[in-house]
Amino acid sequence: MTDTTPLTNSSFQLAVADYITFALYCLILWAIGLWAGKKRDKDSADYFLAGRTLPWYVIGTSFIAANISSEHFIGMVGATFIFGISVAMYEWGNINSFSVLIWLFIPFLLATRVFTIPEFLERRFNNTLRQFFAILTLISNITAFLAGVLYGGALALHTLFGWPLWAAVLALGAVSGSLAIYGGLRSIAWTDFFTIFIMVAGGLTVTFLGLHMLSGQEHSLLAGFRVMLEKNAAQDGLWAQAVTQNVHNFTAEDTYNRLSVIQPVSHKVVPWPSLLVGFLASGIWYSVLNQFMIQRVLGAKNMYHARMGIVLAGYLKILMPVLVVFPGLILFAKYPEMMLQPWDKIPATADQGYVFLLQTIVPAGLRGLFLAALFGAIQSTVNAVLTSSATVFTFDIYKRMLAPNSSEKQLVRVGIISSVLILLIALGIAIVLGLMGGGLFVYVQTLYAFFAPPFSAVFLMGILFKRINAKGAATAVFTGFAFGILMKLYLRFWPDLLGPAIFHAVAPFSNQSILHWGFCVIVCAAVSLCTQPPQPQQVTDQLTLNWRKLNIFAELGDRWYNSVITWWGLFAAGIIGLVVIFSGLFFRR
Repeated sequence: MTDTTPLTNSSFQLAVADYITFALYCLILWAIGLWAGKKRDKDSADYFLAGRTLPWYVIGTSFIAANISSEHFIGMVGATFIFGISVAMYEWGNINSFSVLIWLFIPFLLATRVFTIPEFLERRFNNTLRQFFAILTLISNITAFLAGVLYGGALALHTLFGWPLWAAVLALGAVSGSLAIYGGLRSIAWTDFFTIFIMVAGGLTVTFLGLHMLSGQEHSLLAGFRVMLEKNAAQDGLWAQAVTQNVHNFTAEDTYNRLSVIQPVSHKVVPWPSLLVGFLASGIWYSVLNQFMIQRVLGAKNMYHARMGIVLAGYLKILMPVLVVFPGLILFAKYPEMMLQPWDKIPATADQGYVFLLQTIVPAGLRGLFLAALFGAIQSTVNAVLTSSATVFTFDIYKRMLAPNSSEKQLVRVGIISSVLILLIALGIAIVLGLMGGGLFVYVQTLYAFFAPPFSAVFLMGILFKRINAKGAATAVFTGFAFGILMKLYLRFWPDLLGPAIFHAVAPFSNQSILHWGFCVIVCAAVSLCTQPPQPQQVTDQLTLNWRKLNIFAELGDRWYNSVITWWGLFAAGIIGLVVIFSGLFFRR
């Protein structure tokens, strides 16, 4: 088998209609951003938290727009091409973390009226944890989020138009970060509300055209869907050969089902334990402690709008695999020979798969819509990460450590300057990623799995139990990171030390995060119980759950049809139904 793949096609011509579509998108986006950001100089709450006035429909759409990025359109499609539908659990699995956010964390985050998650950690624990988490947030924002998003978008432009990767990175950073620097959260939240419709329209267009391509002479979406499932079952031909050749790159098992979301414990990306408890390690950190996601919730009008916003985000998560997982399945169904390359070449090839679908199936005249969708995904995430990073730097480092008496105008000015500097650093890292190559999705998820567990553990324990103190939390965080590093060293240098069964169980990054989280929980509880209880002001009903009062059920809606319980219940039922359908019971290899 040669290294030649179908991705050698690099032509991508734009018609006049495409330029018009993309130009209109940019004009509307800028108009909304300028309108929403016109009050940006009033005070820091307006710039960083949109004056705490965001309604539920803006919170929900902005929450998802900030989440959707080139990691999804580029990285997740590529990961699905390789691993199959199990990657959908990175979307459907959010039922766990979203539910915890709605029912457990929102009441306390809004009651304290904090600007940042590090600020909440100081109130519950101490300043040491606040400062460490603030620094960690900046590092993870720049390396795991901003650089990855810019690299993924630049890869798309490079494949589509032949731009040098470094030039594409610089162009994306300059254009997509400007609204965040200008208008703060108010600008990006309202532009996200518009952008999400463009992203959904562009994503659905590619999926529907892909299914139409697979349907052949039948010219039917349903026929294309049947072909997609049949080919991904990989029962014969090149499809079976592709799975058989690579099965041990997916899992330690000898067989593999591409159409099941439930995979063995040794699965490289989605082992089954992550479906049950993985959210405790990574999901809480991403959806709750992650400043660039939770900032929309902190800017909500009230608790009801915050909760309903996350419920809306949940429904959008149900839809997301149609946009970013189905194209990967379509790509495998059409071009299984791409999986017959040497394994070390497959991740980089897969990351180009979505762009190749555009080159192949999207006609001139509709390509402008997709370009708008891709740019929207990039700019919304870049804007979100920049705004959140500037917020953390301004309040948790500049104001807390350097200039506690800063005026409102000074804080806004520092936010703008820090946004520019953070963007420049991320641009440099993104260019390095471009030189390194590799799978974008796995790169980002591996970083999540390392950063998340210690703080996910102490944050959850701190809210649930009043007895958890600052010493326990700090010890868990610092020893937790040491434990995470030791696991990496074990996998790298001593893989035979504990036997092959343990090695295969620990090797998946999601399993590492679960072990990491469990270690931190044990340390946090043990040290807390062996030392003095926290101070009374650290365990008020605004900071911790009162198990007698169950102080988490306020502002749920006054009628069944606008009730948080009703709409959350329907969301949960939908996710459970999808997991059952794609559990391997109905579609088998």
